[in-house]
Amino acid sequence: MAAAPPLRRTDSARGEFSPLKHFVVAKKKISDVFEQLLNYAKETSEFVEEISGNKALGNIATQDQKLEIQAYADKLAIIKEVLARRHMKVAFFGRTSNGKSTVINAMLRDRVLPSGIGHTTNCFLSVEGTDDDKAYLKTEGSEEEQSIKTVNQLAHALHMDESLDAGCLVRVFWPKTKCALLRDDLVLVDSPGTDVTSQLDSWIDKFCLDADVFVLVANSESTLMNTEKHFFHKVNERLSKPNIFILNNRWDASANEPEYMEDVRKQHTDRCVNFLVEELKVVDREQAPNRIFFVSAKEVLNSRMQRAQGMPETGGALAEGFKERLKEFQSFERRFEECISQSAVKTKFEQHTIRAKQITEKVKSIMDAINIEAAEKRVAALEDREYQMDRLEFVKNQLNLLIGDIKQKITAISEEVEDKVSNAMGEEICRLHVIVDEFHTDFHPSPHVLKIYKSELLTHVEEGMGKNLAFRCSSAINASVQSSQQYMIESMLPLLPSTVQSQVHMLVPSRKFDLSYDLNCATLCSDFQENIEFQFSLGWTSLVHRFLGSANAQRALRLVDQNFQVSRPALPPAQTPSSGPSSITAPPPNSETAVMTQEDLMLAVATNVASLTSRTSMSVVIVGGVVWRTVGWRLIALSASLYGLLYLYERLTWTTKAKERSLKRQFVDYASEKLQLIVSFTSANCSHQVQQEMATTFARLCQQVDQTQKELEAEIRQLTAKIDQLETVQSRSKSLRHKATELEKQLEAFTAQYLQPQQ
Repeated sequence: MAAAPPLRRTDSARGEFSPLKHFVVAKKKISDVFEQLLNYAKETSEFVEEISGNKALGNIATQDQKLEIQAYADKLAIIKEVLARRHMKVAFFGRTSNGKSTVINAMLRDRVLPSGIGHTTNCFLSVEGTDDDKAYLKTEGSEEEQSIKTVNQLAHALHMDESLDAGCLVRVFWPKTKCALLRDDLVLVDSPGTDVTSQLDSWIDKFCLDADVFVLVANSESTLMNTEKHFFHKVNERLSKPNIFILNNRWDASANEPEYMEDVRKQHTDRCVNFLVEELKVVDREQAPNRIFFVSAKEVLNSRMQRAQGMPETGGALAEGFKERLKEFQSFERRFEECISQSAVKTKFEQHTIRAKQITEKVKSIMDAINIEAAEKRVAALEDREYQMDRLEFVKNQLNLLIGDIKQKITAISEEVEDKVSNAMGEEICRLHVIVDEFHTDFHPSPHVLKIYKSELLTHVEEGMGKNLAFRCSSAINASVQSSQQYMIESMLPLLPSTVQSQVHMLVPSRKFDLSYDLNCATLCSDFQENIEFQFSLGWTSLVHRFLGSANAQRALRLVDQNFQVSRPALPPAQTPSSGPSSITAPPPNSETAVMTQEDLMLAVATNVASLTSRTSMSVVIVGGVVWRTVGWRLIALSASLYGLLYLYERLTWTTKAKERSLKRQFVDYASEKLQLIVSFTSANCSHQVQQEMATTFARLCQQVDQTQKELEAEIRQLTAKIDQLETVQSRSKSLRHKATELEKQLEAFTAQYLQPQQ
């Protein structure tokens, strides 16, 4: 795009537009851009610092990237400070007494620098504007403000300070309100004569490398000297095509010889053009004449000072042709200002602009790399989160299926254990006499010994039955339990946390399951009462027990006792007149004979048999007589003898061992009946133990599966947070990249407007 024309400022003092304003506007523009660049670099550096310190995001930004952006921020800060100090600089060189200081004073429209005949300027003098209303100066290496009046003592060769040499600098600060030329960041540098020093190289290095324009002030009364050419040859070696203007000063002397003026002018012009074109090669032959001027700086200074005092500028003793010389000086100023403005913008800002573009390009590439890395990690995090969510759903569904399956398995095994224990216990009850017969210890019918004996017997029975039940059931039940536990582990292993899978044997240790058969015989048979008194096998009580059974026999015997206790008459009682038909009064029925059952019938038979023994002696005699007559006395005597011998035998064999056997037999009958009552309870208890064991194992596994779910949910939350952070990183990196693009556009616009040649 075409560059905008340089801005110009109306200078009321000079009555014309100042091209120097172009540099001022460009400086402000590039300073604003670099201010934005510095803020952008700081923002980017903070962003990279933030994400590089976030361990959860991984290595999105590397340490090298962080250090690189910090280095860019430091570089931009330095450039910004350099730009703030940048100004246009013009250096005046020439032989002694050629009028360099006078030319500067003429441009400043006042006698600022010492000037006069002879060798006046002993050191380098720079003149720059200040916003203060007073003028002052500073010497090299000191910040002390000195009076402007001391400039003659410091810089004039006739009053030079011995502490200053030709290579030092005195900075003169002149109020901008007094000189419009200094308002636009212009610095004028006066120098000692090039013919009075051999330190040309150090001068160039110290004062010329940052100069935008060089003005060679030559004496038009002579020709260009080799000392002047030699200096600019050295400048040309250090700088690429420096901007050089040649002022042929004291041209007012040509007025004394008007017939030779044009020839002399042409001679000077040709030599100057050859010097610029052929020797220095800084401009082409067409442009060279525009860099050569013939002026009288002293006339211009006097004229401008008179005008400043309100007098006519043409007043005084002025040589003929002054107006033409004044116009040529003004033309020099205009050409010089245009040249230095364009040159300073290019030399002062171009490299920094290029560097800024390189930095923005580098930062853009870093932001692109961060954005790509964040995008890749975000995609990976999304895939990982999707996988974890699918796994969580699988764990939940699989756990629900396993819960139902394993509950059914636990129920089936519990029922199987209950049946197995119930059957085994029933068989052991049938074999209870074997366990009781195996019991051997001291026995004596005394109450104290009997108590100890029965206690130990109960312990023996409980231990024996427990061992037998364990032998019958425990191994099979334990194998079934372990098999079921292994099934649970294998089924739920994929659902367990990865850290637990390798240590599942510690979670569910492989141990033998001990089933407890708590029969509690001591409590169960605590009311057992033995009967080890002698009872004749053919005695009345034994016979009743034998024919009627134990329970019926007891009831029958109680009834017999009642019959013997009640006195019954032999004959029926006499009837009274008031009574009805004759009848036999029967004893009132008690509660045990109120209902006529099979047992009541048996009791009635026993009562009738017993009633025979309660007949009158007459009946016994009659029966005895009949028997006597029937069988004879020998048979009766023999029967009686046998009965007595049998009684005697049984009585003699009723020993302690017999009593022990009787007690064991009674205990077996009693304990069998009692144990039958707890078969279902014991089997249910064993079933509950198995159920509890398996449920505990399953609960532990479920607990770990819950831990898996919690870990998956926590990981999903972390991934979600990470995805959000990565999205933020992407958004910020894109935003920062867009800012870099906008800054690049501003730099391009600055380049097009200020650095490219105007069309």
